Amino acid sequence: MALTRESKITLFLFIALTIAFYIVGFWLIFRLGKATPLMLSVGAAAIITCWFRKRPIANLGWAWGQWKYQWLSYIIPMLAIGFAYILIWSTGMGEWYNTNFVSEQRENYNLTNWHDISVILFHFVITATITFFLALPSVLGEEVAWRGFLVPELMKSLSFRGTAMVSGFLWSIWHWPMIFIGIYGNSNTPLFFQLFCFTLYIVSSSVIMTYLRLKTNSLWTGVIFHMSGNVFLQKYFSSLTANTPDTYWYGDEFGILPALMLFLTAIYFWKKGSIEFPTN
Repeated sequence: MALTRESKITLFLFIALTIAFYIVGFWLIFRLGKATPLMLSVGAAAIITCWFRKRPIANLGWAWGQWKYQWLSYIIPMLAIGFAYILIWSTGMGEWYNTNFVSEQRENYNLTNWHDISVILFHFVITATITFFLALPSVLGEEVAWRGFLVPELMKSLSFRGTAMVSGFLWSIWHWPMIFIGIYGNSNTPLFFQLFCFTLYIVSSSVIMTYLRLKTNSLWTGVIFHMSGNVFLQKYFSSLTANTPDTYWYGDEFGILPALMLFLTAIYFWKKGSIEFPTN
């Protein structure tokens, strides 16, 4: 199905506001040294779009939905990323574990006499709880836009697959300028490779998150999935790995294995979503 005139106007306004606010948020990164205003900016664009188009903010999916889907949103990225790093550690693409990082955590948590493995497990618990919830403000700013606003808006005119792909690519492209100028990503692999892996990671996540959003009519599945992916990848598995020259090609958001694990998971939801949410 093609986009309706109503959807075209709404999406044009949303994208125009997103670009305008993005420029301001991008400038604030250099002024404040934080990306939080940038992440909040797209949510502000979605809310203002709703206001201009006389859409109730309540329709963005604030209801909680069924608990089992919230738990799935938490567990899927943790397991996919965890399995990717088990492959990295077991094949020598990265070393288990980074002793310097573990020593830093032992000092941070004041666990002077604890064995390394105990520190690693304790840090996992902290990551899975406190660090997870601390990610809420910035992630919510994004998810109000991508899953709260954009997914249901696209579903008015597109299929499940079309919605998942379009919202996923827009979400990915939104991050690209930060990768282009080097404030996001790494300097150890070619730019085109980082963009490919990151886009595969994001679009694959989008397929799963779109299914969960439509299944529950709740943006909180997206928030939880996004938070889980961010904290377990960035704050736990990546940090815990002692890098070798190969690690940058296989780990993190800019390496192939986490993206591949999410891609394989997304195949299931790609098929399932097409059946459960057929084109009108």
